[in-house]
Amino acid sequence: MSKLPIFSQLFAKSPVQPIQKHMKAAYECASHLPEFFEAVLDDDWKKAKKIGTKIRKLESDADDLKRSIRLNLPRSLFMPVSRTDLLELVQAQDKIPNRTKDVVGLTLSRHMQFPSELGPLIIELASKTVSASQLAFEALKELDELFHSGFSGSEIDLITGMLAELNDVEHETDVLQGKLRDAFFSIEKDLNPVDVMFFYRMIEWIGEIADNSQSVGNRLLYLIAK
Repeated sequence: MSKLPIFSQLFAKSPVQPIQKHMKAAYECASHLPEFFEAVLDDDWKKAKKIGTKIRKLESDADDLKRSIRLNLPRSLFMPVSRTDLLELVQAQDKIPNRTKDVVGLTLSRHMQFPSELGPLIIELASKTVSASQLAFEALKELDELFHSGFSGSEIDLITGMLAELNDVEHETDVLQGKLRDAFFSIEKDLNPVDVMFFYRMIEWIGEIADNSQSVGNRLLYLIAK
């Protein structure tokens, strides 16, 4: 049996449930980053590849959900927000697993060896990034109640509080990125220049996952403000 009618039924029941399901897949994808980097730093490439396979599967699941949402989201809904707004929210969410897959793919394809003294900062940055995506996911879980309340009432205060915390966490990832760049700069002269280039790119990409989570929060704020 085709999955499309099932998604149509989901939208009929709740226009936001499939979007919440997509955000759950996005968050779960990013949530494996700390253990992935722990394996890489331990030089356990067998474990790192296994986690990488799991991350790629979750990213693929998120892509399937995104396509189903685009196909099944009705063009005329009696809702307080537009179809376009909801699709833009999904697009923002989808950047989280996409960038997570990029981080893992680059690390595995280049068999990247990170300086051991930078390991704690790398793990801390990855963990803080996961915290950002988790907060975005937790805020999305309140979207049902927000729809039922017609985008008014106490749910707005709850979500805006979560999103304020998300902004704080994203700022903390910016600070950690700066610390990691500074620490790496102090030793980069002793490393292969090509490795140096890709390490800086890796720092940027990990931080972008938190940025993407903040973008999800910004899309939610936009929905609330309309």
